[in-house]
Amino acid sequence: MSAVADRYKELQNLDVEVISISVDSVYVHKMWNDNELSKMVDGDIPFPMGSDQDGTIGKKYGIYDGDSGVETRGRFIIDPDGIVQGFEVLTPSVGRNVNETVRQIKAFQLVRESEGTEVTPSGWNPGKKTLKPNPDLVGNVWKQWSISEARDE
Repeated sequence: MSAVADRYKELQNLDVEVISISVDSVYVHKMWNDNELSKMVDGDIPFPMGSDQDGTIGKKYGIYDGDSGVETRGRFIIDPDGIVQGFEVLTPSVGRNVNETVRQIKAFQLVRESEGTEVTPSGWNPGKKTLKPNPDLVGNVWKQWSISEARDE
């Protein structure tokens, strides 16, 4: 949460909205923000923290564990049409990488803006080479994109 809060302005500049949702109540969110998160970021968490106490939202995204009444940590990238373009679900003991989230958002946006005439290979970063899908590319990606380029990313 604090890592995303640190990058929130950058995400807003990408026309991204962040919403945090957990099974915790709004009262627990307030205590967590006031007693911990606000000490990790400058001020309060700048995006909404929604409460999903009955797991309705978590069930729809497949991250709610009914036996324990908790949701697994997930990150969902949803496009302007409401379609999930990417997601990552991790156990609570492993943190997510905001740099990778930002990279993926930029990749999804590039593909969307190009209407699929450009795609981003593994390890792609803004400013790096994209691929142009067409029948001639099938079986020939290696000619366009070397393993060493992907490793450099």
